[in-house]
Amino acid sequence: MARPTHRVLTLLELLQSGGIRTMAELADRLGVDERTVRRYVDHLIDLDVPVESVRGRYGGYRLAPGYRMPPLMLSDDEALAVLLGLVAGRRAGLTTTTDTASETAAAKIRRVLPERLAHRLDTVLESLAFTAPPGDFAAPETAVLLSVADAVRHRRPISIRYTAADGRRSERTLHPYGLVAHSGRWYVTGADPAIGEDRTFRLDRIADARTLPGSFDPPAGFDPAQHVLSGFAKAQYRHEVVLRIQGTVEQIRVRLPAGLATVEESASAEGAGPETEGWLRVELRAERLDWLPPVLASLDRPFVIERPDELRGLVAALADRLAASARRVPP
Repeated sequence: MARPTHRVLTLLELLQSGGIRTMAELADRLGVDERTVRRYVDHLIDLDVPVESVRGRYGGYRLAPGYRMPPLMLSDDEALAVLLGLVAGRRAGLTTTTDTASETAAAKIRRVLPERLAHRLDTVLESLAFTAPPGDFAAPETAVLLSVADAVRHRRPISIRYTAADGRRSERTLHPYGLVAHSGRWYVTGADPAIGEDRTFRLDRIADARTLPGSFDPPAGFDPAQHVLSGFAKAQYRHEVVLRIQGTVEQIRVRLPAGLATVEESASAEGAGPETEGWLRVELRAERLDWLPPVLASLDRPFVIERPDELRGLVAALADRLAASARRVPP
């Protein structure tokens, strides 16, 4: 059975997560009755924690605005989760331009941990190895990330100063639908009312983001992550490739993910589901074609090349090289 002190600390954690917590919710989460919840609240008040009582139909308890967290009190599992998250986030590019933020945060967490736990976590981090090297990613400004996230949450338009890949600078208004982290980069996708189209922008190329008056409603069922991936697959490159591949959506996605290609089911296969085999239309764009024949071979599924004709010759050449290697006798 949990001790009262543990439950009081759990109550503090619940209140620190923000918003108003009803008496019934707190009693259920703590596994006590409402009278005991009131007693725990009194304990927090005695410790100078500013817990406010909110009356009314949806009333309950909340922390006073501006209250600063006390020193961290983490269990072994929580401390390990936080530190591993900081390490993984830094390697994956999910950071901001404040390069040292994750390192200083980890150092602060370690300083307030009991010595026994701190040494055990150091052992984990020192013995941990990664199979992939850390990425070198362009990170967004902290202020830009926070401003865009706030606009997404509250459905507020923003004004951004943006530098395109070719160096051209512009200032535009955006109705941001969502933030997306993909392959070590941050993106914001939404509507550009000036041109009446949906656009996606890299956050590290945004120099400033300011909230504007007004509000907007995002389209029903809009999926920001899928929209960003589809945009990559449809980007303008030198070659436009159209294939027909016999298999399931899941089989094709193993080698041709959503950020690389679009997969369309034929009319006869509609409604069959991702696990049903059929002839599927696959479209992608690429600057070069030499990488595509090995990918098609690794799929090990029947396919037809609709265009470009240049790809047929590359596939045939790969097939000849594989056949010649299969016939070669070891010296």
